[in-house]
Amino acid sequence: MVPRERAPSPSPSPSPVGRLRALLPDLTPWHASADFRRMWLAGLVTVFGSFLTFVAVPLQLKELTGSTLAVGAIGAVELVPLIVFGLYGGALADAMDRRKLILWTEAGLGVLSAMLLLNTLLPHPMIWPLYVVAALVSALTGLQRPALQAIVPRIVAHDQLPAAIALNSLRWQVGAIAGPSVAGVVIAFSGLGFAYALDVASYALSVLLAFRLAPSPASHDAEKPSLRGVLEGARYAWSRKELLGTYAIDMAAMFFAFPTAIFPFLADDLDARWALGLMYGAGAVGSLGVTLTSGWVSRVDRHGRMVVYAAAGWGLAMAVAGWMHNIWLVLLFLAAAGACDTVSGLFRSAIWDQTIPDELRGRLAGIELLSYSVGPQLGQVRAGGTAALTNVRTSVWAGGLACVASVGLLAVSLPKLMSYDQRTDEHAVRMRERKAAEAVTTAA
Repeated sequence: MVPRERAPSPSPSPSPVGRLRALLPDLTPWHASADFRRMWLAGLVTVFGSFLTFVAVPLQLKELTGSTLAVGAIGAVELVPLIVFGLYGGALADAMDRRKLILWTEAGLGVLSAMLLLNTLLPHPMIWPLYVVAALVSALTGLQRPALQAIVPRIVAHDQLPAAIALNSLRWQVGAIAGPSVAGVVIAFSGLGFAYALDVASYALSVLLAFRLAPSPASHDAEKPSLRGVLEGARYAWSRKELLGTYAIDMAAMFFAFPTAIFPFLADDLDARWALGLMYGAGAVGSLGVTLTSGWVSRVDRHGRMVVYAAAGWGLAMAVAGWMHNIWLVLLFLAAAGACDTVSGLFRSAIWDQTIPDELRGRLAGIELLSYSVGPQLGQVRAGGTAALTNVRTSVWAGGLACVASVGLLAVSLPKLMSYDQRTDEHAVRMRERKAAEAVTTAA
């Protein structure tokens, strides 16, 4: 008799501890890449320091001028440098050593913080340096961010990119929640000068960490940064409709459903002025909840659908927040909106990092910078204008519903985004094969 094959025994169901571990952030990129660890720590230090200045500058302007218009003008002077230098920074990131670009811009940002410190130490601090420094910080940020984003796929394995994106998101959220709180305490007890001094020290430490990064030179056939190079990146983005979809959906979501400019008025409407700080921080709390349970991200393959569903969820949560009359329910749905925004951002970044060729990654990162920075700026104008024409609540809930409608329309118009699958997408497969070949060459 031929013995029968034994049926495989069913795999045991995971224990509660195993299920919890599967939800926690995947730390593989942290353990596998020393450069990723250095960049993560440098970024964490910078985030905390930057939030000190983020709080200190408008507060100092308020003290010097007493004008809400003067404080609001900070956003206006930041927008144009961010757009112009964001595009140029993308071209630079493809044309020079990304490590050097990160180092020089980080050092420059530290010098600008030192200028704020010196101005504050004057017997009579001047107003105009605050605007000049704000514009220059925006320009240097535009130059640096594409290189920061473009270097990650070089120092992290292809299959670990979603986990690395989640860890970077976690770093920012920790800073977004704790940074303003620490800044408020520092400024209240030690003054503006001490806050600026801590920011300078944070940049010095960040530069030391970044200095230990391995060189990340441009490819041998890289061209000098030029308008033609920027346009080449734009043409590539236009040819990839799934990429175009990620940019368009993010812009639409932020334009229609980013009402932070009218939060002070919403707090008044809710008779909860005490909760204004909580309203600003609620989204970051929701985001943190996602990243602390982001182990599932690496097991999702249909990234495009997640971008669409999460962006629609962001708009719906904002709409419900606008309908609520209880402050705690408003905070709950603002946190839900932040969670949805983070999910959308994680999978947008995964599509970008897993499919864009290295020689174009800097320029495309510059375009991405515009998609997630210009949208919120215009969104605040939209929210304020709608509130002026109608009322605060209508501005919030109508914007949320408009976000859901626009995301749905874009999803129908760009089917390649909805059908994107990292396992079969030709660009993702090509990049995976290229990374594997590079790993074999390096090992040999």
